[in-house]
Amino acid sequence: MRKSYRVKKEKEFQKVFVSGKSSANRNFVVYVLPKKDQNHFRVGISVGKKVGNAVRRNAVKRKIRASLQELKEQLSPDVDFIIIARPSVALLSFQEINSNLQHVLKLAKVIKK
Repeated sequence: MRKSYRVKKEKEFQKVFVSGKSSANRNFVVYVLPKKDQNHFRVGISVGKKVGNAVRRNAVKRKIRASLQELKEQLSPDVDFIIIARPSVALLSFQEINSNLQHVLKLAKVIKK
């Protein structure tokens, strides 16, 4: 995922947290902030230390990014969203992460129909 598709700065993360709406399931929390006049979506991924050591956290982030790459065409272009992984994600396979992520993004209305 290119840099232009990422929410990188702390100020941008905080803006999505404070002004955005949240949706959640057992494994993920998603904060969504609609933005007009944006060419494509931007995503921030947060995986806390409760998920595991650095190797496990980075593996979870890679799986989330790969899942988002598959869903890229279905995602609304005019949003910034933050995905927060809960500790239970560490035990899931790629397929389970993918299905859980699709579920929570549908709840958050980020996936367009």
